[in-house]
Amino acid sequence: MARLTTRLKEFRARHDLTQEQLAELVGVRRETISHLEGGDYNPSLILALQIAAVLEAEVEEIFILENEEGE
Repeated sequence: MARLTTRLKEFRARHDLTQEQLAELVGVRRETISHLEGGDYNPSLILALQIAAVLEAEVEEIFILENEEGE
């Protein structure tokens, strides 16, 4: 089974944005950003694209699909 990992916190820090600021820019609650960074939530395609645009990165740089061992 595949697993989504994220470098969101790293990219957000590069842009000197708080979770609250990023959340406001993409139209979600701060808790959503927190859950994304903690790996507890997978973003919709639209949200992933919005985040990537704000952080001036490709979606695949921020959100990485990894295969778990044994596959």
